[in-house]
Amino acid sequence: MIPEVGSMVYIQSFKHDGSLHRTWAKGYVLHSNEDEWIVVTHKTWVSESDGRSWYTREPAICFFYPNKWYNVISMIRKTGIYYYCNLASPCVYDVEAIKNIDYDLDVKVYPDKTLDILDEDEFELHQRQMDYPQDVIQIVRDALEDLLDCIDHDCGPFDNKLIESYFETYLKQYKQK
Repeated sequence: MIPEVGSMVYIQSFKHDGSLHRTWAKGYVLHSNEDEWIVVTHKTWVSESDGRSWYTREPAICFFYPNKWYNVISMIRKTGIYYYCNLASPCVYDVEAIKNIDYDLDVKVYPDKTLDILDEDEFELHQRQMDYPQDVIQIVRDALEDLLDCIDHDCGPFDNKLIESYFETYLKQYKQK
């Protein structure tokens, strides 16, 4: 099952132990096929597992994949496009929400394409606490390498022209609603 283009969806991220990690209250489905789901979040409430909530300030073009172990959030800011990449299980859509399991590691990419790999300590800790299987650990590490290669070659969501085009399409479609 894939989300319907033009629909609004919830986005839910869980941890390996099944606990809810983070929820986005709404996202507009801009594009959807068997390989990727592109969702725009803009002025959306995000709820954290610790009870905190916050409101997204800038528009973001989010790339969810049913066959890749990561997702990418492209945040459009006045100073350029920033990317926040989550190492996570492939996404599923079950009419309730787009869902995945967050595996802690994140990559933040700046407009000049420098990057930071985040939460390596959390990944190590949760491997022990939540008893990640060895095959999952290896898959996540391999996905990180694939993601870094994609960033390095400006492919897919890391092509700024593509992000700008998707955002223009969103503005046209959403204003018509």
